[in-house]
Amino acid sequence: MAQDNVRESDDSLPEHSEGIRVGRELLAATKPYVEESTATSWWYVGSTFLLMIAALTGAGLIPWWPLRVAFSVLGSLLMVRAFITFHDYLHGAILRQSRVAWWLFHAYGAFTLTPTRSWRASHNYHHGHVGQIMSASVGAFPLITARMWQNATPWQRFSYRAQRHPLVVLLSYPIVFGLNVTILPLLRDPANHLDSLVALICHFGLIAILWLLGGFTVVFFVILLPMTLASAMGSYLFFAQHSFRRMQIASPEAWSYYRGAMESSSYMGMNRVMQWFTGNIGYHHIHHLNVRIPFYRLPEVMAAIPELQSPLTTSLAPGEIADCFRYALWDEGKQRMVTYSEASSGALP
Repeated sequence: MAQDNVRESDDSLPEHSEGIRVGRELLAATKPYVEESTATSWWYVGSTFLLMIAALTGAGLIPWWPLRVAFSVLGSLLMVRAFITFHDYLHGAILRQSRVAWWLFHAYGAFTLTPTRSWRASHNYHHGHVGQIMSASVGAFPLITARMWQNATPWQRFSYRAQRHPLVVLLSYPIVFGLNVTILPLLRDPANHLDSLVALICHFGLIAILWLLGGFTVVFFVILLPMTLASAMGSYLFFAQHSFRRMQIASPEAWSYYRGAMESSSYMGMNRVMQWFTGNIGYHHIHHLNVRIPFYRLPEVMAAIPELQSPLTTSLAPGEIADCFRYALWDEGKQRMVTYSEASSGALP
């Protein structure tokens, strides 16, 4: 992928300094870990998809509603894990030579409103620009400076706050995946996004079939509830790992892929159960440093490379979640993230 090639040849990456590897040397230290075990990859992919299908089938067939809710929630968690395997496949980290995997993940992307063409384009852009100030939402949530906020019009402020509002994350199923990832690319460039049309047909076709077979209740427990929960969880993980209180933003002159990975991407602390369901995506600083490392090897990389063991962190604690939404602007003078009220009350530098 384009951003991988740029990262490996970027002359702006700092060199080895005082025994601590940074930049190209740190990236080189991760390269032995891009080697995947095909059998291991298939074990994780196969088991995840089978468990997900079993959980969603139970949500659709079991008559007792509390158990249906439990299976539906379990299905949503397994959808998050399945999405991480889909994400790794599109990065070329797992099963890149497998035609079976190609069909499996393209089908998964279609049924979950994640057509591969638009997702890959926007996500690659995100990897190439993480840690940069962007007023537009291209492959990521927008991030502007306190000065830009102070100079913004009321409409620009409303638009920025709306895009980063918790409700957008909560309603990611229709807004992020339905509208931004699927419908808008199709409307803007129909010829190059026919897979978005296929995704809409597959997703809503499945809803129609389930409705005919079991009515709204089956659709709710098999599609609507798990898609809402999985989309919200996935979007929050994506949002929080690049918009957290302790993150750093480098100036355009000082920015590099290394700094984007190590200073603008977090390590999200989770218990082992949540690490499993989220496919180790909490090791996000390592993933951004080298996207070709399979998700199941990320803990191994952190344990083996000392320079990756003291990352900027966040967590799923309620206070940390609130901070991720509150600290929404980068203050160039203070060199830290600030709240809207801090930016509004501060003087222009």
